[in-house]
Formats: sequence, C-alpha cells, structure tokens
Amino acid sequence: MKPIKLLSVGAALALLPTFAMAQEADGAAAAQTQFIFTTVLFLVGGFLVFWMAAGFAMLEAGLVRSKNVTTQLTKNIGLFGLASIMFWLIGYNVMYPGDGNWMIEGVLGSFGPKDIKTDIDAGGYSNASDFFFQLMFCATTASIVSGTLAERIKLWPFFIFVIILTGLIYPIEASWQWGGGWLSQMGFSDFAGSTLVHAAGGFAALAGAIVLGARIGKYKDGRTVPMPGSNLALATLGTFILWMGWFGFNGGSQLAMGTLEDADAVAQIFANTNMAAAAGAVTALLLTQILYQKPDLTMVLNGALAGLVSITAEPLAPSLFDALWIGAIGGVIVVVTVPMLDKFRIDDVVGAIPVHLIAGMWGTLIVALHTQAPLLDDTGEVVVIDGVEQTVGFAGQLVTQFIGFAAIGLFVFVVSLVIWVILKGVMGIRVTEEAEINGLDMSELGMEAYPDFSKG
Repeated sequence: MKPIKLLSVGAALALLPTFAMAQEADGAAAAQTQFIFTTVLFLVGGFLVFWMAAGFAMLEAGLVRSKNVTTQLTKNIGLFGLASIMFWLIGYNVMYPGDGNWMIEGVLGSFGPKDIKTDIDAGGYSNASDFFFQLMFCATTASIVSGTLAERIKLWPFFIFVIILTGLIYPIEASWQWGGGWLSQMGFSDFAGSTLVHAAGGFAALAGAIVLGARIGKYKDGRTVPMPGSNLALATLGTFILWMGWFGFNGGSQLAMGTLEDADAVAQIFANTNMAAAAGAVTALLLTQILYQKPDLTMVLNGALAGLVSITAEPLAPSLFDALWIGAIGGVIVVVTVPMLDKFRIDDVVGAIPVHLIAGMWGTLIVALHTQAPLLDDTGEVVVIDGVEQTVGFAGQLVTQFIGFAAIGLFVFVVSLVIWVILKGVMGIRVTEEAEINGLDMSELGMEAYPDFSKG
C-alpha cells in the first residue's frame, strides 16, 4: 500500500471516534428537540383546552335566565378549581398507573398524589406538561354536567359530585383506554375523547337530570314551555371560544410534535376539526329552517359543538370530505334529539346530552370506518398475510367501539345515578320551589339577578 493511502486510512481511523461522538451529539440534540416541541404542544394544547372553561361558562351564562347567571358562573369557576385539586390528589395516578401499579389489572389504578417533579422525562416530553394537559380534559368532563342541571340544583351538592367525578369516576374510565387498561388492550379507539370525555360527561349529566327532575313550568299540559336564555350574545361567544379551544383538545392529542410527520398530523387534525364544526353548524342552520321555517340560533350553536364532538374520536384519519359529513350528522343529531329529550321530560337546559352523549356515541362508532385494530393470533402476535398486517375489519372494530362506549356509559351512568340518589337523600340536591322561582342567584348567593338583555 502506498504511503499516501496508508496516511489516508490512518487519518480516517483516527477520526472515527470523532464521527461517532458527532453522531451521538446529533442524536442527543434531536431527542432534546423532540422533547421540547412535544412539551410545547402539550402546554399550548393545554391552555387552549383551559380556554374552553371560559367557553362553557359563557355558553351556560347566556342560555340560563338572568336570575341564575351568577350561580352558573360560580359553578364553572368552582368546578375547575376542584377538578384541578382532585386530579392531582387522586385522579392522575388512577388514570395513569403505569406498569405494575394497577390495584386491579387493567381496571383500577393506584391511589394517591403523584409527584410530577420526580421524573422530568415521561417518555419524550415533560411529565408536568402531560399532567397539565390531561387535567384540562378532566375539568371539561365536569363542565358538561354543569349546563344540563342549571337553574334548579343546589351549589354544594353539585360541587360534591364534581369532587367524586373528577377524582374517581372520570380517571377510572379514562384509564381503561388512555391508561393502557382493558379497553385499550381490546382494541377500542378514542383519539381525543368522544366517549371518554364527552359521552362520559353526558351520562353523568343524564343521571343527574333524571334524579333532579325538570324545572318548574318546563312541561305543562303535555307541551314544552320555552325558557329563553338571558343573553344569546354570550352564548354565541361561548361557542366560538369552545370551537377555538377544540383545536388544542384534538390537536394536542396527537401527543407528539418532534417530527415532520407529527407536525403535519396536527395540521390535518386542525383542518378536520374545523370542517366538522362548520358542517354541524350549517346543517343545523338549514335543518331548522326546513323544519321550523326559521333558523334557531341555539340549535346552530349546538350543531357546531356536536360536529366537534363527532370528529373528536378520530380527527386525523378522515379526509376533509369525511370530516364534513361526520360533523353534518352531528348537526342532525342535535336538531332531532333535543325535542326527543323533551318528550321524555328530561330537562337539559343547554342541550349538553344531545351534543356530548349522543353525538359522542356517533363519533365513537364511526371510528370503525377509518381506524381498525390489528388482528392478533392466539399468541398475541399480529397476523401477517403476504407481508400485509391484517386488521379486525370494519364490523369487528364496530363491535369493539360499541362495547367500549357501552361499558363506559354503563359505568358512569350507574355510579353517577347512585351518587345523585345518595346526595338527594342525605342533603337534598334541589332548591325549594320559592328559591327556583326567585332565582338561584338570590337563594344560593344572596344577590339580585343581572338585567335580562334578551328583552331588549
């Protein structure tokens, strides 16, 4: 070998450690970049979902009568504070027990507060950012209950229910899927919470509405008496705030932002989320014009929200056209089911049950069209035929989706019903007839009502 070649080989060998160190440094830098971007995604998504709390507050304040506005606002700020404390104290650990920390494997996680400072890296992102992001979903579940039971429920029994819902009920059922529990192992899919958050809140609200009963004068002589809200401008503002916050709700649920693919996925989720909301609103607008010869603003607002709930179970896989018709069916659901509830004399002040429970069911079931779990053999391995991984198919996934929805619905409804009945027997959950007529702002807070802007 010539001296120059020997020298070149020697130089290359001498530089090998340097190259290896450079590659290692590049890998570490890439990991840090992914950590930072995913953590920022959780934080940005989290405060967008936090802003939804303001949306719920404004929506409910606008849809209740003026004599109950301040009580409704008090409920919303109180439930968020209680949810924040209970999710740290009990809920986060129950929802995410990790490997080997289940009290009942796949069903019930461990109790006690989790110290988010013990592990800065929870798997490619800050543990604290994950806690913050997941807390917002927990609080959202409680917000759904608030609107349904407005104008006749006592303040403190409601807060007691919120404590149990956010500390135990929501974390337990959410752990079955997002915590790696039995539904996740079965192949159930709920990307951002059509069932785990929205339908669960709807089932808890339905149980409360049944036990609580309708408002005085809501159903009279076989007909439903309209009770217009105090301020539809506030209700509309609340809907737009919720629509905006939903981008964090669904987009943040991608749970990663460190690659081009993840960034593109978040962008697609944003686009699909917006399309579904728009389709739900327009569908409700057109349908109320056809059915009632004039548009109904509250139906249109709830149509947009139902479109959002409908796309939440799978906001990434559908095309924009798919998102459009999925959201549109959500709008149909609202217009059809709101009067159906009245036929059963179930008084839902803001329409949360049709929006969150019924549209949540629709969104959960239609997941089977776009997302199907792998088909496993008896050993738990994915079945591969001609190099292609097999899935359970549409019908198999549809059955799985229904089982997941039914299991969570049954659990939340029955437990909530029991709690509402106990609260009713122990301390009473409904204000007196006189207090309801005069308004909860006076009976619960000792103050006069705000002016009723709906009267001009």
